[in-house]
Amino acid sequence: MVRVSVLNDCLNNIVNAEKRGKRQVLIRPSSKVIVKFLSVMQRHGYIGEFEVIDDHRSGKIVVQLNGRLNKTGVISPRYNLAVRDIENWVNLLLPSRGFGHIILTTSSGILDHEEARRKNVGGKILATSTRRCTFAFSFFILLLLLLLLSSAKKRDMRVCDVTMLLRIRIT
Repeated sequence: MVRVSVLNDCLNNIVNAEKRGKRQVLIRPSSKVIVKFLSVMQRHGYIGEFEVIDDHRSGKIVVQLNGRLNKTGVISPRYNLAVRDIENWVNLLLPSRGFGHIILTTSSGILDHEEARRKNVGGKILATSTRRCTFAFSFFILLLLLLLLSSAKKRDMRVCDVTMLLRIRIT
């Protein structure tokens, strides 16, 4: 069987292992794009350490998982992205501000959307990654929702109006 996207297979393996509660996952075959992509994910805390194993064939990567990755996936086709359009794509692809990253391939290497904006470079969209929120953050959001709902009852607002104002997804 022919592999269409090695990066897509890699990210599916990571997400499936994360859902099953595994602590590590073996990815094969290896490529430079996968290694650079994993280093960006590691820098943002989505995964732990990873080790590239050279088996004199296509290579393997062992990735340590830390349970913080919620969802990641390849965006296909790889759309061109100008610097001025980054904010629009962030709004389209990510569930909420601060909950994920768009990974781009640029002339400066593989970067996330924040680094690309800082370096003022555009590129092509590779993938998106979203983080599982921590318990403290979930508790904070829950308190915020309860506060808004109580104030909405005082103002005779409906619950759907409050949730439309928030546009927050809690995982």
